[in-house]
Amino acid sequence: MSGESTIYRDSRLAKLNALEEKGYNPYPYRFQPNAFAADLQDKYKELEAGTDTEDRVTVAGRAMAVRNSGMFIDLKDASGKIQVFCHKNHLSEDDLGLLKNLDVGDIIGVSGYVRRTPRGELSIAAEKFDIISKSLQPLPEKFHGLTDIDARYRQRYVDFIVNDDAKAIFEKRCQITSAIRRYFEENGFLEVETPMLHPIMGGANAKPFITHHNTLDMDLYLRIAPELYLKRLVVGGFDRVFEIGRNFRNEGIDKSHNPEFTALEAYQAYADYNDMAELIPNLIRYVAQKVLGTTIISFNGKEIDLGQPFVKKSMLELVKEYTGADFMAAQTLDEAKAMASAIGIDASDCISWGKVVSEVFDARVEEHLIQPTLVMDMPRDISPLAKTHRSNPRLVEHFDAYVAGMEMGCAYSELSNPLEQRARFEAQCADREAGDEEAQMLDEDFINALEIGFPPTGGMGMGIDRLAILLTGAETIRDVIAFPTLRKKD
Repeated sequence: MSGESTIYRDSRLAKLNALEEKGYNPYPYRFQPNAFAADLQDKYKELEAGTDTEDRVTVAGRAMAVRNSGMFIDLKDASGKIQVFCHKNHLSEDDLGLLKNLDVGDIIGVSGYVRRTPRGELSIAAEKFDIISKSLQPLPEKFHGLTDIDARYRQRYVDFIVNDDAKAIFEKRCQITSAIRRYFEENGFLEVETPMLHPIMGGANAKPFITHHNTLDMDLYLRIAPELYLKRLVVGGFDRVFEIGRNFRNEGIDKSHNPEFTALEAYQAYADYNDMAELIPNLIRYVAQKVLGTTIISFNGKEIDLGQPFVKKSMLELVKEYTGADFMAAQTLDEAKAMASAIGIDASDCISWGKVVSEVFDARVEEHLIQPTLVMDMPRDISPLAKTHRSNPRLVEHFDAYVAGMEMGCAYSELSNPLEQRARFEAQCADREAGDEEAQMLDEDFINALEIGFPPTGGMGMGIDRLAILLTGAETIRDVIAFPTLRKKD
């Protein structure tokens, strides 16, 4: 804490002591407002300047500005702001004493009548005044706000108080999650919950967090994806399921990645990735319309029409379009690496043809996919849970959905053949032994579930945080997560 902050805090502590010495409790158990600022602003929008009403209300919120020794207070509640007018003719001596100990940032409760001042400001003329939470630390200076980026994320509660834009983004993110739930419920899906502690890492290619259970004396993995458990439910006869929950990946942090994030996954029996190619665009349009009232958005200065059909192009087709390299012509890993090197991309660490293609795609194609695009038909060796493509055995029926240069989600025709799935897992195990820490493990119980009988199924996954970035125009994933993961502060 800085020296200046210490001085402010000492002053506030002195006021707290003064209140307590008078027998006043500035931290009561309960306070019950019966009106909110935004509702009052709307209800009395036609009230003329200089007019008093007989309407009595009780409001509560944070004092964001205090003027004329407390005569005028800007009160901010969850809905907005309203002015409080405190005059000695309307308040008791005790209430006036409280005003002397008021600081910006205190949470107050006010009862009084509604009026519009001669200057046109809707106000509550206070007849009863209470401090219901004494703030001991000052808020950031009024006109500059909380501008230090690191401080904004470390003290997010302060960021939400003083930065209306930050609060609006988070509120919109909550609306996005609610709209996603409504979409799936309206389409006959059942919301379920699956474990977050996994004995075997699976469901996605990623580095896991590892923890230990003391009673069982066993290591467990924090969930990187719920996929394998959700498929078990489909085996069990739940034909349409979805889950919204946290995933954890022990990987890098950047504008679109946080170690823990909120993901959506959904599975539909008797469907394939073509059905998912309709579901994902429909879902994004539905959420945009519900939350924004439009499917046309602006992101990084570019207009994007989510209402238009998503363009469908294969990953290999896009790589050839943007680099000129035809990786289908590469028959071996060495040939693929040489082809990548020829266009200036180092793929020397890649352990498969598909990894090389993916590396080139990430480096040269992804950033160009601004308008809604479905990147179809991934290499088979990087997608171990999807069915082999029905017309090309080097590929699988797996697509990624891109908007604004970001991968928004993915979908598969889910692999249902238990023998092929075992072979895919064994190939992944070989990749792990070769040094690929993201490769998946062999899950015997999941194979057993497939052997019971897994119907043809289409599955999809989507990062809710990234959808929130897209629909709010946020600059980074940290803006749409209430409490993002940060480096420990010295």
